[in-house]
Amino acid sequence: MPKKRSGGGLTGTQQAAKFLGVAALSGAVLAGIALPAAGALGLAAKGTVEGFDEIPANLKTPPLSQRTTILDAQGGSIATVYSRDRTVVDLKDISPYMQKAIVAIEDARFYDHGAIDLKGVLRAVNRNAQTGGVSQGASTLTQQYVKNVFVEEAGDDPTKVAQATQQTLGRKVRELKYAIQVEEELGKKKILENYLNITFFGQQAYGIESASKRYFSKSAKDLELEEAALLAGIVQSPSRYDPVNDSEEATKRRNTVLQRMADVRDVSQAEADRAKATPIKLNVSRPKNGCITAVSGAGFFCDYVREVFLSDPVFGKTKEDRAKVWNQGGLKIRTTLDPQAQQSVQASIKNHVYQSDKIATAVTLVEPGSGKVLGMGQSRPYGFKSNETTINFSANKSMGGSAYGFPTGSTFKPFVAAAAIEQGIPATKTYSAPYDMPYPSPVETCDKPWVNTGDTVENENEQEVGPYAMKEAMAKSVNTYFVQMISEIGICPVTQMASKLGVIQADGQKLKEVPAISLGTEGMSPLTMANAYATFANRGTYCTPVFIESVVTAQGKDLPVPRSTCSRAMSEKTADTINTLLKGVVDSGTGQQAGLTSRDNAGKTGTTDGRHNAWFVGYTPNLAGAVWVGAAGAKQVPMENITIGGVYHDKVFGGQVPGPIWKDAMSGALDGKPAPGFNTVHIPNPDKDKGDRGRGRDRGDDEDEGDHDDGKPGDGGNDGGNPWPDISIPPDLIGGGHGNGGGRGGNGP
Repeated sequence: MPKKRSGGGLTGTQQAAKFLGVAALSGAVLAGIALPAAGALGLAAKGTVEGFDEIPANLKTPPLSQRTTILDAQGGSIATVYSRDRTVVDLKDISPYMQKAIVAIEDARFYDHGAIDLKGVLRAVNRNAQTGGVSQGASTLTQQYVKNVFVEEAGDDPTKVAQATQQTLGRKVRELKYAIQVEEELGKKKILENYLNITFFGQQAYGIESASKRYFSKSAKDLELEEAALLAGIVQSPSRYDPVNDSEEATKRRNTVLQRMADVRDVSQAEADRAKATPIKLNVSRPKNGCITAVSGAGFFCDYVREVFLSDPVFGKTKEDRAKVWNQGGLKIRTTLDPQAQQSVQASIKNHVYQSDKIATAVTLVEPGSGKVLGMGQSRPYGFKSNETTINFSANKSMGGSAYGFPTGSTFKPFVAAAAIEQGIPATKTYSAPYDMPYPSPVETCDKPWVNTGDTVENENEQEVGPYAMKEAMAKSVNTYFVQMISEIGICPVTQMASKLGVIQADGQKLKEVPAISLGTEGMSPLTMANAYATFANRGTYCTPVFIESVVTAQGKDLPVPRSTCSRAMSEKTADTINTLLKGVVDSGTGQQAGLTSRDNAGKTGTTDGRHNAWFVGYTPNLAGAVWVGAAGAKQVPMENITIGGVYHDKVFGGQVPGPIWKDAMSGALDGKPAPGFNTVHIPNPDKDKGDRGRGRDRGDDEDEGDHDDGKPGDGGNDGGNPWPDISIPPDLIGGGHGNGGGRGGNGP
């Protein structure tokens, strides 16, 4: 009598030999496929034996795709994403009823045979010969497992899936050889465990744990007899026996499984009858997949994490390699998202801008010195319904953001000032800064000089006439002052400084080397601006933004993740000078409505031509944030005579709408956190007789305005507020000036 191994059945070699012998004698139905015609069987057998040894011996089992969990910095779940909803569990965590049910209905002699069931093959051959068709197959549970491995490996490729499931003798022969290998290497219990984890149970559920959660909202280890029988019955045809859509058909199939369990004495007939009499009681948990399910409005942060994973070479050399790891899933991705900061961002957005408003807002918070993105949200939620979007207004186009970003207005001017100070321009530098003037020409660039073709630039109002020193010019956002500054130092130092600060256009294009760059004419993302200003807070050291802290695979292996890289963008003295200048903006300038009362803070307002975009970008020594408000679609919305968040505004300014959003978001994010101070420098005020100069301040309500010949809204405007109460300011004045192809500028905060 042939020797059997401990797991039951013959050895692999004996199985193969006996199988091939049976195949040759019977005309062979290999690997459980039974064809009706003897002639076909003979033809199939011919050549199959010769090719059997040529099949590679080792089955490469791909890791099972599972759900990936994205976590915040404290380990709380943000969202679950997956290509296939599966949670792999050990056999000990699967109900014994489930183990018995699947074996009883799929392969009752599983523990008695090896890779194939020879009795089953002969029975199928006889039955199919009688019917003249393929009315019965004889694939073992092991062979089914091997087929599922091929299906899993095929992923979502329809061609590969078809190849893995096509009813051909060649595929069955290949399955057989691998089944023999699997039987030898794994043993019965491991095969059963793997089978239950890989099998599809319908309703997007792969594996028994996900199926149990989907249909009954419980773990697989807690399944009762009638529940296990129901799930075991689904496997043969998940669509036909779907209990959600066809309870009657599912009940019939469940009862068939129960009777089979009784027939093979896994349960008594009385137990089976009681279970049959029990109505199906589902407790369905609907699939929750993707960033659309993210908590606390973190859908866009979640989507950015996905974009990082699919684009950063640290997760794979090619796009395909990275996508394979992502789709395989089973990852635990701990991110930099701070739940306190994120909740504060969302609360502030909700309080100030409604989802249904004509305009939208986006907010991003970054930690200076680490590059960690702590919060990211917007008023249009992540989704596909009305007033929802999947465009991340905080991100660049390449990372799921808008096509061009949003012109930044006067929030760009600190970059010009930083470049000038690095070039040796003192913080007391005075320029004539007339109300209007032609753009200086020529102006040096990194290449050939820029030459004006007749365009002009002007300040916010006619009473805004220099000379001005840097401190006052920054607070008032005097356009002609910064155009004269860029004329003296050239445009190249400005674009080089912007590059050091990570400032790039949202569409990925290089910054245009034109004087109007000083007026914030190019489109940026809130993430770019928040991270650049974080460099000021970090005393001149720029750190690249990061979203991911760690990634752990389903096997517990730590994957490498992108790390923030830091580099000096400017001297500490330059950064301290900028901090001093921008501290004045929130203390007594246009950003007063944004100013925090409990800690040192600094920032800059900005409003573009036509009031299509309004910004506030600010920071404390330990947190930086950018707020943008503007049109959420391709059509520009002038923010005049407009209601936002239930509040009417005749004109929107950077300090008036974005400023309070920033203040509330930052206040909540920093609540209970340390309150360090800035390292400031003394910037003396030059002697001046304001009355003799007849200068007025910019408009009393607070902002800057400007135009652009390039058709994009630009920065303009003054910085609002009134730190000079002795000066009479005409209310609601707004000016504008003409610039050349580099843009038309107005003055602005």
